[in-house]
Amino acid sequence: MRYRTLGKTGLKVSVVGFGGIPIQRVSAGEAAAIVNKALDLGINFFDTARGYNDSEEKLGAVIKLRRGEAVVATKSMARTREAMAADINKSLETMGLEYIDLYQLHNVKSKKEMDRILSPDGALAALLEAKKEGLVGHIGITGHLKDFLAETLQVEEIETVQFPFNAVETMGVPALLERAAEKGTGVIVMKPLAGGALRNSSLALRYILDHTVTTVIPGMDSLKQVGENAGAGSGPLALTTDEKKTLDVEVNTLGGEFCRRCEYCKPCSERIDIPTVFLLDGYYTRYNLQDWARDRYQGLKTKVDACNDCGECEAKCPYDLPIRRMLAEAASRLS
Repeated sequence: MRYRTLGKTGLKVSVVGFGGIPIQRVSAGEAAAIVNKALDLGINFFDTARGYNDSEEKLGAVIKLRRGEAVVATKSMARTREAMAADINKSLETMGLEYIDLYQLHNVKSKKEMDRILSPDGALAALLEAKKEGLVGHIGITGHLKDFLAETLQVEEIETVQFPFNAVETMGVPALLERAAEKGTGVIVMKPLAGGALRNSSLALRYILDHTVTTVIPGMDSLKQVGENAGAGSGPLALTTDEKKTLDVEVNTLGGEFCRRCEYCKPCSERIDIPTVFLLDGYYTRYNLQDWARDRYQGLKTKVDACNDCGECEAKCPYDLPIRRMLAEAASRLS
């Protein structure tokens, strides 16, 4: 397994890490075998979140027994000092750990949110306090809006950035990678297989790793996936001409009809959170998390049936997606 330094954190992490979303759908016993296998093959970076149901618990059950072999990252949607402090303690308790290597601000997507986080009683204050107490080693940020994330890297306390990047989702990536390099920010790539849409994991992961990123974190829920993904991080990274052609064929086969979560469609006049609907539908169709996705959809304040068919979202979409039809199809699965 190859290792790279996670920016100014100084942490040495495997170029292929472990995404903690899919492990929700396997039993505790299966999860333990999968996590142990990952560690055995040299994967040492594990990413989870407070919002991933029992993912923290399942990862922690193994990692607490092999603590010296793992770099643990989790994250919280909390934006206030009080809520973030509570989530840090919950993460430590749930995982059974004395400290967490990297704690991230989860899915930050607006200046308003960032201003709240940076306020005196905001989430960053809790993270800095936890860092001072040795409960958190480093602080990072995650999100989907690459232009916005590049702006947040001016906050010196932010040491890592996590965002989606894959062979079919490249818009905004070069500029963000350049900014991260300038700031010494560690780069964590999520959704490397486009939410499971890309099937040749080796080519997809190596494509990303040939860029100036630190680690990619494909989700894994089987021993086979662990072996395949770990292999991508131990062999040659640059794709051959034939391999590039193979990946291009797969990308072209996928076409362009899927949401990149750029959020240009927002705001919806009827307050439908369009990107979130598509995100949940992706979990339903690609990650086999049907019950989880349905539950989250039912929790949305506004459902797809509120759509008035105005078409404003489609006019604003830079990818010319048939959003109204896609929403109707997603709702038919999630309702």
